[in-house]
Amino acid sequence: MAKLSKIRRGQTLTTEPAPSRSLAQRLLVDNQRSFPILAFLLVLAITLLSVVSIERGEAETEQAQLNRVALSAASALERRVSINASYLRAGAALFSLQPEVTAPMFRRFVSELRLDTDYRGAEGIGWAPLWTVGPDGRTITGPGASAAGLHSIRPSLVVQPRNTIAAVRFLQPDTIRNRRAIGYDMYSEPVRRAAMDEAQQSVRPTASGKVVLVQEGGGEEPGFLIYMPVFQENEAGRRLRGFIYSPYNAEDFLRSAIELVDLDGMRLVLFDGEPRADNVLSSINAGGATRGASVAQELRVANRRMTVEVTSLRSDSLSLISMITLAFGIALASLLMLVLRLLAQQMVEDQRALAWFGEQNSIRNSLTRELNHRVKNTLANVLSIMTLTRRRSKTLDEFADALDGRIRALSATHDLLTQSDWGTTPIASVVAAELAPYTRAEDGALSMDGPMIELAPNDALSLGLALHELATNASKYGALSVAGGKVSIRWRMIGEGLAQVDWIESGGPEVSPRRQRGFGTDLIEKIVAHELRNPVHLSFDSDGVRCTLKIPVRQPVDFAMRAKPRVTGH
Repeated sequence: MAKLSKIRRGQTLTTEPAPSRSLAQRLLVDNQRSFPILAFLLVLAITLLSVVSIERGEAETEQAQLNRVALSAASALERRVSINASYLRAGAALFSLQPEVTAPMFRRFVSELRLDTDYRGAEGIGWAPLWTVGPDGRTITGPGASAAGLHSIRPSLVVQPRNTIAAVRFLQPDTIRNRRAIGYDMYSEPVRRAAMDEAQQSVRPTASGKVVLVQEGGGEEPGFLIYMPVFQENEAGRRLRGFIYSPYNAEDFLRSAIELVDLDGMRLVLFDGEPRADNVLSSINAGGATRGASVAQELRVANRRMTVEVTSLRSDSLSLISMITLAFGIALASLLMLVLRLLAQQMVEDQRALAWFGEQNSIRNSLTRELNHRVKNTLANVLSIMTLTRRRSKTLDEFADALDGRIRALSATHDLLTQSDWGTTPIASVVAAELAPYTRAEDGALSMDGPMIELAPNDALSLGLALHELATNASKYGALSVAGGKVSIRWRMIGEGLAQVDWIESGGPEVSPRRQRGFGTDLIEKIVAHELRNPVHLSFDSDGVRCTLKIPVRQPVDFAMRAKPRVTGH
C-alpha cells in the first residue's frame, strides 16, 4: 500500500527569489538606520561649507569696506589739515611783513578767509606773539606786550617763572569759548612748547601732541594744535616773532572730516601716533562691540603721524543670509533623512511582504502536492481494502459489511486528524474513536490505559486500522462476542521515539488452533506492520487473542504540513 507523503526532518521550503534590487535600494535597505543619518550629515556638511563660504565672502567684503572707509577718513582728515596749513602759511607770510600784528589787521585777515563756510573742523585761527621776560621777572618786551599787560598772562610768572612767553593775543572767531584761551602762555606747557620748537626748526606747519584745549574750560575732551612760525627779516638776520596757529577739538575735527563717509556698523578712532588706548584723540560709535575686524590707516597731520582705525561692530553671530542658509539646510537635511527613513521602512515592508507571499505560495504548493498525494494514498488504501475484502468475502452482504466497517475506521481516524489540523493525535483518542461502538454496547468490557503519547498522522491511521480489525474480530469471534469477555488495551513508551500498544483479550470463547487465516490478520501483520516500520506480534492463544504493536513517536517537524518551514532564498 502506498505511503502517505511526509515533510522529512531537515527539509526546507524554498521561496521564489525576490526581484533584483538596484544598488541604491540595496544600500538603503541594508543600511536603513545609518543611510538616512549619513544623508543628513552629508547635506548638513554641504550646508556648513556653504555657510563658511558665505561668511568668508562677507568677511572679505567687510574687510574691503573697512579699507575703503579707513582710506576715505584718512584722506578727508589730511585734506582738512592741508587747507588749514595753507591758511596758516598765508598768515605767516603776511604777518612777517608787518611791524606789528594788530587786532584790526588780524580780524580782517581771518574774515577774508571766511571760516564759517570754508574752514570746518578747527576752533579758529589765533596769534601768539613771542615775548621776552625781563631779568626782574616783572616786565615783558616784544610787539604788543605793553598793550597786553603782564597781569593777563596765564599761568602767572610768579607761580611759574620763565624767560620766554608765547601767550595767545588774538583768536578768531571771537566766541565765548575762544575767549577762554586769550592770555594763555602756550610755552608754559611742554607738549605745546615741543610742537612750537619743532615748527620753528622746520619752518612749516607742525601739529602738537594730545592736549586738552584751554577753550574746554576744565573739560577733558582731547585735542591738538597746529603751529606755523612767523619770522621777521632784518639787518641782524631772521628773528622769530610768534606763531599763527589753529586749535582743534579732536571730536569736532574727526566728525567734520567724515561727513561723506558711511560709518554704519563701524567704529572710527583717531589716535595720536600708535593705535594705543592712551593715544586716543577721538572716536565715533565707540559704544558698540569691538569683536569684529579692524583696519588701521596711517596719515600725516601737519608733520605729525596719526592713525585712523576702523573697526567692525558686527557681532560674532552669523549674517542673515548665513542664518537663512543654515536653517534651510538643516530643514532640508531633516526632511531628506525622514523621507529616506520612510522609504527604507517601506522597502523593508515590501521585502517582508514579498517574502511572506513567496513563503505562502511555497506552502500552498507543498500543501497542494501533499493533499494530492494523501488523497491518492487514501484511495490506494481503499482500493487495497476493497480488493482484499472482495477476495475474502463469500457473499455480497459479507463484502459490504466488512468494507463498511473498514471505511468507517478510516473515516473515524481521518476525523481525528482533521480536528488536529493533521498534526499529532493522542493514542487514547485513536483507541476511543475505534472502540466507541463497543464501549456503549458492552459496559465494563473494555479497559484502556496509558500515558499521553502523540502519533504522526499516518501512524495514527495505521493504528486505527489495526484496532478496527482487532475489535471486529473480537466482536465476532473473541472476547467481545460473549458476555463476561474483556479486552485490555495498554500503551507505554519503551524507548527513545518508540511506543508499544498491547491488545489482550480474556474471558472469550476458546480459540481454535486450526482457525482459518482471514483478511484482518493479513492487514495487521503485513500492511500495518509495513506502515509502522516495525513488526506486529499477533498470537491466537487459547484464552484469547494477543497483539503487540510498536509505533514510532516522531517530532512534529518530521511530518507536520503546517509547521513553520525554514525559508531559503534571497
